[in-house]
Amino acid sequence: MEWTGKVVLITGASRGVGEALARRLAAAGASVALAARAAGVGEGALEEVAASIAQAGGSALPVPTDLSDEAQVAAMVDTTAAHFGRLDMLVNNAAMTGNSTDLFSDIALLRRGMAIDLWAPLLAARAAVPHMRAAGGGRIVNVTSLVGLAPIPNLMMYGVSKLGLERLTLDLAQQLRGDAIACNAFRIDLPVRERAELENPRPGMRAKNLDYAEPAEVAAEGIAWMLEQGADYTGRLESMRFLREREGIMPTQAKKIFPLRQKIAVPWP
Repeated sequence: MEWTGKVVLITGASRGVGEALARRLAAAGASVALAARAAGVGEGALEEVAASIAQAGGSALPVPTDLSDEAQVAAMVDTTAAHFGRLDMLVNNAAMTGNSTDLFSDIALLRRGMAIDLWAPLLAARAAVPHMRAAGGGRIVNVTSLVGLAPIPNLMMYGVSKLGLERLTLDLAQQLRGDAIACNAFRIDLPVRERAELENPRPGMRAKNLDYAEPAEVAAEGIAWMLEQGADYTGRLESMRFLREREGIMPTQAKKIFPLRQKIAVPWP
């Protein structure tokens, strides 16, 4: 794909997979809008990432956004389209994973988790589609997680929202097929960490667990590959691990192979 002239909006772009994807696409020639709550100067801040991309010759726009706020989600999309003059692709990567949730968690916390992880991607797609139609087509990739299929203690709302996001992906793929707008999900089912974290683990982190982790750039390669496919590549729920095996992309950079006891996959419709 020729990335020059393409505009990509990425949520959760101040760090991790979102930041790695933004840097990759900007280096390839795309204009990238970086959305996240992080703002201001400091490690992981949107302005810092955008400035770094610009210094490398890329084009990046920081768009500070609280994804739990419906008005801000719509403004995020419109700001991107207004600044660059178009919008071609949307990557719903942001998620709220830092809070433990179970049946008796605070209701406000449960609602916020669902708002950020499921409702915001729906609203962002709703706002982005008119711009993509105007551009003659587009791509939407929703980043999901194995936690949506394999319950993990204290991650109830995260898992529920990610499974819901995969279901939403299938619906949007059907609804938008006639507009040449592809919608797919990239399910992270391998441990992924920021490269800086792998190279300089925080005190207390288990080195054994980090041995199995892939740097965020590996997952970013898979998402970029999905964005590069044609409009007929839609309605796919891609496992990071299976996509690697099938397409020969995302070669591992982990020190050890992650031992999955069983294959968990949702078939394409």
